[in-house]
Amino acid sequence: MPERADAARNRRAVLRAAEALLAEHGREHVSLDRVAAAAGVGKGTVFRRFGSRTGLFQALLEERAHAIAAGIAGGPPPLGPGAPPGARLTAFLDALADLAARNTALLAANERACAQDRFTDPTYLRWHRHVTDLIGAARPDLDAAFCAHALLGLFDADLVGPLTADGGTERFRTSLRSLAEAILSSPRPVTG
Repeated sequence: MPERADAARNRRAVLRAAEALLAEHGREHVSLDRVAAAAGVGKGTVFRRFGSRTGLFQALLEERAHAIAAGIAGGPPPLGPGAPPGARLTAFLDALADLAARNTALLAANERACAQDRFTDPTYLRWHRHVTDLIGAARPDLDAAFCAHALLGLFDADLVGPLTADGGTERFRTSLRSLAEAILSSPRPVTG
């Protein structure tokens, strides 16, 4: 069932309000009450739509990640289908580096809100599955799931902030690409 126009308008207003409060005041000052007031909707509207502050941050991150997801599913290569797995992996990491550099406060808020459950966050699970599939296709001899966690672990907000502050997004992107290429070109294990 398609979303009603007023519900879609309220959702956009709530997400924009949460984003503005996050940028202006930090995650500690983003409450459902403050978001509702800034969006011009009732707290019940925010609670029914997102359930909690965690749900709100997850929805905002998912919205930010939507363009990457669309590119993976049907965009042009190398992010989209049709490129070799290694090229797709580096294109994905490039896109994710750009997203992380622009949204460090959101990543931090989502990580703190999800706490112990951040590795079950739907956006993280999609990213992990994609990276695992690409590494597995390129190097079936590696523990692709472990390597995916290792690469995605570099997108921790407490790390992204200092890395992008010291060398910018390009340093972060180049270093991620180099690490992914090193993983994919590492010597294959010798079997007896």
